[in-house]
Order: sequence, then structure tokens, then C-alpha cells
Amino acid sequence: MPEIQRLDGAVRGLMLELVELATGRPGRPGEELERESLALQARREALLRENGWPGEYLDSLYRCPRCRDTGWAGGEICACLEALYKQEQTRDLAPLLRQGDETFETFRLDYYGPAASAGEPGSPRRQMERIYSTCRLYAESFGSESPNLLFTGGPGLGKTFLSAAIARVTAEAGFSVAYDTASGLLACFEREKFSRDEDSQADAASRVRQLLSCDLLILDDLGTEMLTAFTQSALYSLIDSRLRGGKKTVISTNLDREGIAGRYGPQLASRLCGEYQWLEFQGRDIRAIRKENT
Repeated sequence: MPEIQRLDGAVRGLMLELVELATGRPGRPGEELERESLALQARREALLRENGWPGEYLDSLYRCPRCRDTGWAGGEICACLEALYKQEQTRDLAPLLRQGDETFETFRLDYYGPAASAGEPGSPRRQMERIYSTCRLYAESFGSESPNLLFTGGPGLGKTFLSAAIARVTAEAGFSVAYDTASGLLACFEREKFSRDEDSQADAASRVRQLLSCDLLILDDLGTEMLTAFTQSALYSLIDSRLRGGKKTVISTNLDREGIAGRYGPQLASRLCGEYQWLEFQGRDIRAIRKENT
């Protein structure tokens, strides 16, 4: 149907006239151009039907009819783009959300003993109730005034689990969230600095930008990375840059304050001790408890 091509060309010509009219150039009245455009479109639909096709057969198809896949509707971000953003956030957090049940609703306080240990002012369960409440409030009210958090305590006490629950809630609220282990993060910095492969270097640079700029960074297993002069400098730069930029970070580590000072030196220890709210996890290794109960 060569007439279809002619009609489409004529409609595009009218669009150019409308653009020129909008920029102040002389031309035919806009009402006349609109009437002619509608007549051409009606002729196009009729021609399609005459040849056995639906009148809208050549119209563009959109996944979202509200915004026509532009991501904007009525001057606001469309719900389809928000949903897509949340899907991408969840995919990026897949290593952290690997179990699929890392939510505040599934966090079990019964794994923590109700009796206080010798020399402790309260029981592990009481301490973890406070930490749980702090983390849930943090996630549900996350914003520019939120503090940085540092989870400390032995392995298997739920530090990564609560980090994941925070990440899930903040990502679903539309904030940009990134997750990495300390070793994985520093490996990105090394590839960006030293890799001779251009693609690998570019990927690492993109990842580093994300880690530096995201609203919330979940940094897991601090203290398990191989420490060199370069990685120590990179870690300090990351933490200092995020602090200066007002970006929030949740760090988990098995190290206590003395361990951090001894491993990273006074400069980084000062940042972590002075700029982070410390939450000390207590109790027994949950993995060991689960094994005993099987």
C-alpha cells in the first residue's frame, strides 16, 4: 500500500509546519493544520481497513499506555518507571538477598538467649530487640538525615540479615542502594586503577561510581579483605567521600573498636568511631543453633 507511505509523509510535513508555527515563524493557522492532520490520519485508518487490517495496526505499541514508555506522565515519574527501578534495584541486590526471606517480618529474636551473660548488663535478646527496632526505624524513615550504621559482633549473629532487610525496604522506597563485600569493593578499585583491559577497567570504573554515589551503601564483612597500602587508601577514600557527600553507609564487621584501630590506623578508625552509630550484636552463632536443632 504505497498510499500509506505518502500519507505518513504528509503528516510529518504538517508536524514540521506546526513546529515552525510554534517558534514564531509565519504559516497557516494551527487549527487548519490540525484539521488536515486528522483528515490524513482518518484516511490512513480507512485505507488499512479497506485492505483487511485494523485501523490502528501501524500505531506504536506501548508497554505503558499512561506514559507511552517515556517514564513521565502528568509531569511526574510514571508508576511503570518506579516499578522498573525497583526491579533493577532488587536484581542488583541479589547477592545480599540470596535467601529471599531477608525481611524484618522474618527476623527471629528467639535465636537470642533471654538470660544475661556474666558481666553483661542485659540479655542478648534484649540487646537484639533494641537493634531490631533501630534498624527497622532506620529503613522505614531513611533519608538525608539518617545516620551511618556500623554492625559489630561475632559471625552468625544476624548482621548481614538485618543489612539485607534495610536494603530491601530502602530500595522499595525508591532510594538507590548498592551492596558489596569489603573484598569485592576493593577489588573494583584495584581493577579501575591497574587493569590493562579497557572493558574491565570501564566496568570497574562504573561500579566504583555507583558505590560512591548511591544513596545507601551496604558494605559487608569489613576486616576480611586483604589489606595493602592501596586497599587501605581506597577504603579511606570511599568512606571519607561518602561522609563528605552526605551519602549513608551501613557497615558490618567482626572487629571491635580496638580491632579496627589496630587494623586500619587512627585516621580511618576516627571516621568509623566518630561518624557511625555502632550497634553491637550479641548471642550465639545462629548457624550453630540451627545445626543443633536439626
